Amino acid sequence: MKFAICNETFQDWPFDKAFAFARQLGYTGIEFAPFTMNKDARKITAQQRQEVRRQAEAADLQVVGLHWLLAFTEGLYLTSPDRQVRAKTTEYLADLARLCSDLGGRVMVLGSPQQRNLLPGVTLDQAMDYAADVLQDAMPAMEQCGVVLAVEPLSPEEGDFLLTAERGVELVRKVASPHCRLHLDVKAMSSESSPIPDIIRQNASYLEHVHANDANRRGPGMGEVDFVPILDALRDIDYQGWVSVEVFDYEPGVEALAGDSIRYLQRCLAS
Repeated sequence: MKFAICNETFQDWPFDKAFAFARQLGYTGIEFAPFTMNKDARKITAQQRQEVRRQAEAADLQVVGLHWLLAFTEGLYLTSPDRQVRAKTTEYLADLARLCSDLGGRVMVLGSPQQRNLLPGVTLDQAMDYAADVLQDAMPAMEQCGVVLAVEPLSPEEGDFLLTAERGVELVRKVASPHCRLHLDVKAMSSESSPIPDIIRQNASYLEHVHANDANRRGPGMGEVDFVPILDALRDIDYQGWVSVEVFDYEPGVEALAGDSIRYLQRCLAS
């Protein structure tokens, strides 16, 4: 099992300090939120990309890829009825694919609920078609860059579009490309009626990436979610991807969030 951590967990820490600490704790991968480099990914220079990749390699960390893809952007929307907005969103996803490749990553997690929730007058079926339109047009860039875009279902707490793994798979099927697959997030799966291990097993053939967190928005082991059956399910399906720690409540502090999360996951894996 490969454990990574999302870089925004380290908040204002310099990248080299954060990477060294993550590796010291036992993580072998780092996942980036583009806004930690620049809120507009297109403004991240070639020199910046090379330096960040060098820092990760110096810490012996593999760059997993990107998430929070559309956060802090303006004028972009996955489910907009406006064809021009969708075209701009496609172009930005292509830019992100190039950033992901430049950093050495291969997975892009598409959550970003504020850029995909249902707009007034747009039905769920229409939103699925609009989203599929954006993603299908982005697939040539994904293929060219060797990147997989992983669609992320989220809980009703975050929004109203793609609220279950089943809906995520529906969108993946609409896109119909090997470069568009499924991402599963433990916090989001906690909101579904089916047990998390069952969701993992049922969607094994689509699964590309996993985020580890608790329903309370903190790290794994910091709430009520038992990760032993979750990791067992991942082993049962011979999951070869990353389990990446992603948190939303930073109150415990960087050291506790990063350290306690991986120590708990390692204990679960050994049990």
